[in-house]
Amino acid sequence: QRQLVESGGGLVQAGGSLLLSCATSGRTFSSYAMGWFRQAPGKEREFVASISWSGGSTDYSDSVKGRFAISRDNAKKTVTLQMNSLKPEDTAVYYCAADPTGLGARPPGEYDYWGQGTQVTVSS
Repeated sequence: QRQLVESGGGLVQAGGSLLLSCATSGRTFSSYAMGWFRQAPGKEREFVASISWSGGSTDYSDSVKGRFAISRDNAKKTVTLQMNSLKPEDTAVYYCAADPTGLGARPPGEYDYWGQGTQVTVSS
């Protein structure tokens, strides 16, 4: 059974940075694309970033492009999200997820496994 565990969330002032990490289990981690999603209160879960199985392809939502960076370490079975220049509108619960296609799609329905989420709060 695959497990994903996020860490690194917290409270930060606008303009600050946070590094989110997602630790995974399972022998086939390197074949999965990984994604980060977020959900703010009263809103739908939205795509933030994804990285292909090899790490050779990344994708970002327009709202975070240029501020966030996703990376993965297949040997350590981890994926990270470096978040810079944070804004109050980035406040949400952030989830990592695994996409078995290996491509890193945007729709949440393409992801089979999800972590429990980590809270990110950006104060103004």
